[in-house]
Amino acid sequence: MKTHRNDGCGWSTALAVIGGKWKTDILWELHLGRRRFGELRRLLPGISERILTLQLREMEADGIIRREVFAEVPPRVEYSVTEFGLTLNQAVTAMSHWGKAYEARTAAGRLIA
Repeated sequence: MKTHRNDGCGWSTALAVIGGKWKTDILWELHLGRRRFGELRRLLPGISERILTLQLREMEADGIIRREVFAEVPPRVEYSVTEFGLTLNQAVTAMSHWGKAYEARTAAGRLIA
């Protein structure tokens, strides 16, 4: 597990775990079901192989996703969300709702006070 800065309230730790351009997208795709690396690459246009690998490794180190290697020839690897990772979906969903409300508010031309 990576070490994250302790801010006393957990906010910066949570943002560090889901931070990065692709982590929430990866988490969403894995929330929908187990995925292989190639599937994730196709489902996330614009992500490079290197970045996908790095993001998956970080998320695995943080305990929010699981990497399962099957003893087959050729080897097969699948990624899925851990039970602990599912709890993160609740937080991300709440932030998504807030983001949509913010978009609607700013699209309506209302200033944020």
